[in-house]
Amino acid sequence: MEPQKPLPEPRQPEGCLVTAIRIPVRIVVLVLVVPVRMAWDALVVAGRFLNDTVLRPLGRALEWALEWTGRILFVWPLLGLWRYLLVPLGKGLAWLGNVLVVVPAVWLYRYVLTPLGHGIAWTARGIATGLYAAGAWLVRYLVVAPAVWLYRWVLTPSGHGVMWLLRGIGRGIAAVGIGVYTAVAWLARYLVVVPAVWLYEWVLTPVGHGVTWLLRGIGLALYWVARVVFVLPVLALWRWVLTPVGRFLAVVGREVGDALGHAWRIAGHVSLAVGRFLATLFRWVCVEPVRWAYRTLLTPVGHVVRDVVLRPVAEAARGVGRATREALASVRETARQARADFRRMLFGEPRETVAVDRREPTGLETRTLGSSTTALTKD
Repeated sequence: MEPQKPLPEPRQPEGCLVTAIRIPVRIVVLVLVVPVRMAWDALVVAGRFLNDTVLRPLGRALEWALEWTGRILFVWPLLGLWRYLLVPLGKGLAWLGNVLVVVPAVWLYRYVLTPLGHGIAWTARGIATGLYAAGAWLVRYLVVAPAVWLYRWVLTPSGHGVMWLLRGIGRGIAAVGIGVYTAVAWLARYLVVVPAVWLYEWVLTPVGHGVTWLLRGIGLALYWVARVVFVLPVLALWRWVLTPVGRFLAVVGREVGDALGHAWRIAGHVSLAVGRFLATLFRWVCVEPVRWAYRTLLTPVGHVVRDVVLRPVAEAARGVGRATREALASVRETARQARADFRRMLFGEPRETVAVDRREPTGLETRTLGSSTTALTKD
């Protein structure tokens, strides 16, 4: 199901001012736009003709020339350098490096360094095991045992005594701190908090209310002054001056835009009609006479030249080519026979292979039950 097209919006009624502006503007714009559109269409046609006949073939020729120049100057020399110099040199250097470096290094690692490393590792493992056992024994009986005895019989009783003493001192300091805190809190309440609350309730609150009322009155007065001095004039200017001027300019701009669109489309039709007229004129003045001359004069002359001159020449050329190919074939056959005779003179006749009868059918024959080559029917 095709979607329904939206209905066009109802056009708003237009006044006489819009109609009075529209007609002169469209006439002026049409007079100004028609030459521009015709010039633009002429430039487009000229540009397409220039692109199809000059720029594109020139670009293809330049591309072909640059491609072959690049191949001749860069690709082929670099390819020859890589294939006939760098690759053989790299293979030679790789073989030389393998023979002089890799093979001796592998032999040295396998037959010298590996056994030597195993021996050193075994010796170091034995020495490390002995040193670890001796060190563990010395640490156990010279460090750990005295430290355990010192912790158990000296540090533990001393720590218990110090903790009991610190606990008593802490309890005394806590009792003194609680008394001092209570006294300071009572003094702060009756010397600071109570006077501050009285000052806030009976002095600062009435003064703040009065200042707030005064600032509110000043703000209201400034608001009305600003409204009367600034807002109302600006609002009147916007409502009674700028809005009508803006609407008028909007109408003028819209009509100019519509006039440009209509004029551009009308100029396109005019330019198309002029172009078709010029194309028809060029066709009847230039193309049709050339076509008539080609069809009635050049084509019969070309057929005559083709039948009388070109075809006999082509037949003669094909005969010469055929004779040349036959001569070359005979020369090649003679050269092949001469090489065979020279090879036979130097190395003698080739040894003939002895055929062995394997009682197998040849490629052209097949086994059948009626032949004598099978095990069931042979004699």
